[in-house]
Amino acid sequence: MIFDTHAHYDDEQFDIDREELIEAVRASGVDHVVDVGASIDSTARALELAHKYDFIYAAVGVHPSEVEELNEDNVELLREWSTDAKCVAIGEIGLDYHWPDPSPELQKKWFRRQLQLARQERLPVIIHSRDAAADTIEIMKSEHAEEIGGVVHCFSYSKEVAKICVDMGYYIGVGGVITFKNGKKLKEVVEETPMEKILLETDCPYLSPEPFRGKRNSSLNLPYVIDAIAAIKGIEREEVIRQTTENAKRMYGIFAEV
Repeated sequence: MIFDTHAHYDDEQFDIDREELIEAVRASGVDHVVDVGASIDSTARALELAHKYDFIYAAVGVHPSEVEELNEDNVELLREWSTDAKCVAIGEIGLDYHWPDPSPELQKKWFRRQLQLARQERLPVIIHSRDAAADTIEIMKSEHAEEIGGVVHCFSYSKEVAKICVDMGYYIGVGGVITFKNGKKLKEVVEETPMEKILLETDCPYLSPEPFRGKRNSSLNLPYVIDAIAAIKGIEREEVIRQTTENAKRMYGIFAEV
């Protein structure tokens, strides 16, 4: 019962074989997937997938790179979608300073607003943060994000930053980067973070693990991530699966079997 807590099967890279791939994912032992919105359009597609497949759930939100499309009307649309029975989180939201646009100030404005939406709707958040650790933590603290809960997905910072997030009650999302030869920081984070605070994710179609780095990712590749975590932690792979699935169900509030 593997739980992929962060996927983008709505992405156009899956247009050629989406249905066949999703069926293969289910047959492989992946029993839960959360398809995560990154824009208004992709959020709508995520909800469509969640209603088509019983083991897929959706997160609704706008990625920091797409916040120029946001206004209060769109936030209200996200709020309406967040009440859908298959919606389990607000995300992915946050900050990404890797590129010059959108401006940091605009990103921070809509990060705060979507955190407020999550608080209002009593849903956890999926936080995307790249090259923006200090501002991300500052906003999480000022918005009392510890009262909201969620995950910092595709974690890319130091073990010290991870501890701050974990101490606020947040989970750490771990995917294909854990298998990279240059993934030393994430290996250190996994070593130091309790298993009770780690989630499995793909971020597919992105960030395929070795030996598929650079190719389209899918939930079928999660065993490579599981094996890497098991090796770092010195535990059986079955324990990684059991604990991360339990963690994900608790965070997303998914308690019934599908």
